[in-house]
Amino acid sequence: MNEQEQVLEIYGSISNKTSEMLDSAKQGDWDRLIALEHEYSALIERLQSTDTSPPANAVFRDRKVTLIRKVLADDAEIRRYTEPWMNQLGLYLGSARQHHQLQRAYRPDQF
Repeated sequence: MNEQEQVLEIYGSISNKTSEMLDSAKQGDWDRLIALEHEYSALIERLQSTDTSPPANAVFRDRKVTLIRKVLADDAEIRRYTEPWMNQLGLYLGSARQHHQLQRAYRPDQF
């Protein structure tokens, strides 16, 4: 397998991974989403060390662009699901922090 085939294979794997991530986000399966993000990161690292040459032909470039656009679309859709969850989590953590600070201020003997 030549370098361009390897690069397209990795982009395909990344595209598949973002599809899985999107499915997890739609289902609200945050633990699975986080695990998939780790796998995604590993693929990105692999891509960075493999995709070192400029595109040699239009077919390769077009396929690469198609895969990148799909990954970006998936990413935007994943954010649509995760941002409300992250905002809610932030509110919860902020409320818990305030509660802890109030308890510490008014009941210092328990801390």
